[in-house]
Amino acid sequence: MDATGTVSPSHDEPLYGGFTRFELELEFVQALANPYYLNHLASQKLLQDPSFVAYLRYLQYFTQPEYTKYLSYPGPTLKALELLQQERFRQEILSPDIVAHLAEQMLLSTVKVK
Repeated sequence: MDATGTVSPSHDEPLYGGFTRFELELEFVQALANPYYLNHLASQKLLQDPSFVAYLRYLQYFTQPEYTKYLSYPGPTLKALELLQQERFRQEILSPDIVAHLAEQMLLSTVKVK
């Protein structure tokens, strides 16, 4: 990461649309903090796809401190990543009630109490 807060690619790392693999994975894992996005993934049956579930397992490297520091909202992001490791959650996120409850919890976790 450089002084501006962007991740600097190494010169030998391939770019995908101008971004490193890490930058793309960072963007994706942060999107997982959005319960409505999780609901969308579930409605597209991606959360039932074994290869997609394996990818979610792979993304667990973001729980390591050397990667967590890049997350804008580490609490909600890591909680979503943790929940996605559970098959039951991957099924239940289809429920509008679950989505609404999770959205409320994620919002509360990002609001600072004064």
